[in-house]
Amino acid sequence: MATFLSTTIPYANAGPHLGHAFEFVQADAFARHLSRHDAVFVSSGTDENGLKMVQSAAASGETTAAMAQRNSAEFARLARTLPLTVDRFVRTSTDLRHRAGAQELWRRMADRGDIYSRDYTGDYCVGCEAFLAPDELVRGRCAVHKVKPTATRERNWFFRLSRYATDLGAAVADDRIRIWPPSRRNEMLGLIRGGLTDISISRSTDRIHGWGIPVPGDDSQVMYVWIDALTNYVNALGWADGDPDYERYWAGARRRIHVLGKDVSRFHAVYWPAMLMSAGLPLPTDLVVHGHVLLSGHKLSKTLGNVIDPFDLIGRYGAEALRYLMLAEFSPWADADFTDQRLVARYNTDLAGGLGNLVERVTAMVRLYRGGVVPGRTAPVGPLEHDLLADAKRLSAACEQALDRFDHREAVCRLRELVRAVSAYLSRRAPWAEAEPAALDTALHTLIDVLRTIGGQLAPILPGASERMTDALGLRDRTDIAGARVQARPRLFPRLELTW
Repeated sequence: MATFLSTTIPYANAGPHLGHAFEFVQADAFARHLSRHDAVFVSSGTDENGLKMVQSAAASGETTAAMAQRNSAEFARLARTLPLTVDRFVRTSTDLRHRAGAQELWRRMADRGDIYSRDYTGDYCVGCEAFLAPDELVRGRCAVHKVKPTATRERNWFFRLSRYATDLGAAVADDRIRIWPPSRRNEMLGLIRGGLTDISISRSTDRIHGWGIPVPGDDSQVMYVWIDALTNYVNALGWADGDPDYERYWAGARRRIHVLGKDVSRFHAVYWPAMLMSAGLPLPTDLVVHGHVLLSGHKLSKTLGNVIDPFDLIGRYGAEALRYLMLAEFSPWADADFTDQRLVARYNTDLAGGLGNLVERVTAMVRLYRGGVVPGRTAPVGPLEHDLLADAKRLSAACEQALDRFDHREAVCRLRELVRAVSAYLSRRAPWAEAEPAALDTALHTLIDVLRTIGGQLAPILPGASERMTDALGLRDRTDIAGARVQARPRLFPRLELTW
């Protein structure tokens, strides 16, 4: 079976901040988990069209193309560093397959009679790249960017979104489109059932200085950046070119999953499925909606200037420490505040002083008592071993079930619980005091067996550490535990110190 999974495509008017890293890490953990059973195609990229790009480039004194290229390269570098395995990275301003696919989807919507032209007047927030209704403003300002929108009047092309309200509501209500968590599903259902109005889907070529994808058959207009950007998901698979990847990973896929932030829920749960319905393409199956990363209670925003540079954090603490904090400590659904102290404390407690210390103790005993070779179970499994193996089976399943629900924090909680169970077994069993050779063999074999289980469940969370752990246990490319030779390795998780 096949699964498609995407991140959103971050806006390339500036480099990445920690919120982008959070989404990348979530998407990668989900993809690695799903790949245990499915072939998974991961799509990411950068959103490079729109008025905000033009204005940001002008303010920085460079061309829009140069700014897009520079910032896009930083997002691609972040994806590699964390690391996120990406099968296709779409740049919307330069990718010819993206342009062709966006225009073809427009034509299909037009052929369905869902696109028409009329004059429009509204309050436009450049930061959001969207017209805002009065009830979306807080004291006359954009709730996200804290600026007053600009009154705008022009002739645009419109999409008959209102035509799809009933079908959209039904698709969300019966979980053909599953929205995680349920609170976001209810929010989107309320929005849809409250009535949908047609939306403007183009902008004046003159106002946007020609930067964007031209509307088919109308050079005076370019496609509205969100309408252009949303099509990247199927364009990454070459849907308009007849690429076999589209048939396998979208049309014929078991699941089509978008990972996204809560502030873009409306675009992905309403606009995008309606566009797909109009064009006659299959709908996404899952929308996984995360909260924001906060700094002192405020959302990270390039516009607000309170960004946290993920490369700085990685340089000081390492990619694994940052990745672990976000998956172990941050809620998959709610907002989460970042501090350096949280990162260091969580890493040192769970990894350096927890799992890493446990692996070192167990492998040291195998080297000391059995010359580094993992023994077989030469004595029957006792009550303590039986309980530990049962815990390993139960908690390993619970970890996978949590990731099935896209709850990475719950998955790590179950993994921590299993590490504590091994530590408790080690204290009660005290293999170092065992005088009976066969009983010691069984205890050491059981410890390595359960550590192998932990290493496997760690793979979606910390893939590099999982591989190092497998190597330390001597289990790379092995199915049998007995006879494996443990390896003396550098510390699995060196302790961290706060840096400022």
